[in-house]
Amino acid sequence: MRRSLTGSALIRLLDRLAGPDVRESGASTSDRLSQWFSWTDAISLSAALDGVPVGAAGASGAKTSSTAEEGECHRVRSALAKAIAEDSAFASLQARSEANDAEADFSPYRQRYQARQQAIEAGVGALRGKLRSRLAIRSPAMAKLAAVDVVMEQVLGARERSLLSTVPKVLEKHFGRLRQDAQSEGSGAWLDIFRRDARDVLLAELDFRFQPVEGLLDALRMK
Repeated sequence: MRRSLTGSALIRLLDRLAGPDVRESGASTSDRLSQWFSWTDAISLSAALDGVPVGAAGASGAKTSSTAEEGECHRVRSALAKAIAEDSAFASLQARSEANDAEADFSPYRQRYQARQQAIEAGVGALRGKLRSRLAIRSPAMAKLAAVDVVMEQVLGARERSLLSTVPKVLEKHFGRLRQDAQSEGSGAWLDIFRRDARDVLLAELDFRFQPVEGLLDALRMK
C-alpha cells in the first residue's frame, strides 16, 4: 500500500494524480534541503544573517501600515486565480463528441499550463521584491529578513522552477490514463475530469507559490 503524503494541497493533489508512479523519498526534509545549498550559497546566507544590509542602519523603525501592500497582494492573487478559473483550456466542455475526445491531444494543455505558471511566477516575483523593499526601510532586523529572503529566492527559486516544471509531465500521464480508461469503459466525461483536475492543480500551485509572499506580509504586519 502507498502511504498517503502530507503537506500542501499541491503535493496531495499531485500524489493523487500520479497514481502508482510516485515514490516517496526515504531522506528527511532537512537532508534534502541541505543538498540544495552549495558552499557558496551557505556563505551568502551566513552573510545575510550576520550582516546589516546597506541602507538599513539609518532606518527609523517607524511602523507604517501594511494595508496598501495587503491590498496589492490580494488584487494580484485574485487576478491570477480568476485567469486560471476563466481559462478556456481548463473550463468544462459544454458540447463535444466522444470521437473528438478520443482524438484529444495533450500539447495545448501543456502550453496553457506553462503559460499560467509563467504568469504566476512573474506576479509573485514582483510582489516579493516590493515587500522586501518595504521591509528594508522598517528596521535593521526587518532589513536582515529581506536580505535572507533574497538569498532564499536565489537558491531555492531555481530548484522550485525545476521541480514545478515537471508538473505538466504528471498531468500528461494523468491525461493518458483517463483517456485509456474512457476508451475501455466507453465513458465520454474523461476530458472534463482532466480539465477540472488541471485547473485544481494550477490553483494549488498558485497557493504554494504565494507562501513566501504571505510570510513577508506577516512580517510587515508586526507591530
